[in-house]
Amino acid sequence: MSPQELQESLISQNIFLSTKQMQQLQQYFQLLVQTNKVMNLTNITEQSAVYVKHFYDSITPLFYDRQLLHSVCLADIGTGAGFPGLVLKIVNPQLQLTLVDSLNKRLNFLQQVVDQLQLSSVQLVHARAEQFGQMSQYRQQFDYVTARAVASLPVLLELCLPAVKLGGYFIAFKGSQATAEVAASQVALEKLGGQIEHVEKLMLPQQAGERQLLFIKKIKGTPAKFPRKPGTPTRQPL
Repeated sequence: MSPQELQESLISQNIFLSTKQMQQLQQYFQLLVQTNKVMNLTNITEQSAVYVKHFYDSITPLFYDRQLLHSVCLADIGTGAGFPGLVLKIVNPQLQLTLVDSLNKRLNFLQQVVDQLQLSSVQLVHARAEQFGQMSQYRQQFDYVTARAVASLPVLLELCLPAVKLGGYFIAFKGSQATAEVAASQVALEKLGGQIEHVEKLMLPQQAGERQLLFIKKIKGTPAKFPRKPGTPTRQPL
């Protein structure tokens, strides 16, 4: 996918990027590839693949929830190289963004992107997801939480729902296995205060695979004991 093809795909969804925003995406791509030579950020470095598998994919929640184009607070947990959080911020400059990652060197890269692209209202937090969800200044504070992590849904729910405010949403980026993961998540949803409101399925362009977006609404407060200690959610999923 070329930059122009990305722009055209977004126009078809009534999402319009300025020349400056397209330049910011290009700068982000260049920084990603440059830094990836000395630090493992992604296995995907070819421009057309980055534009479809990282950029386009990160933007897909906007196709289904236009609130994300307003001034909302979003935390991207386990953000890695900044997907989807930083891409959503470029597309919606009003977004109040918090990027959470456990590796300082990744956060240093993200800070470099934020500085070079001159992005405002972006906060970087160095923490494990389990720690972040227990910090009083972040717990149940966000309109949206996103995760494109590889953890199974019961684990992701424990890591992400504690940060979502009542009435807010956790958006989980999943592949074709999402249906089975949803079936395995009923206990976690009940215990953590979440409810799957809708699931959106789409095929990424250029045969880049199936994407399922799970929009999970926070319908009641998460008990204080969740998330449990670092490592426990993965070892002993709810």
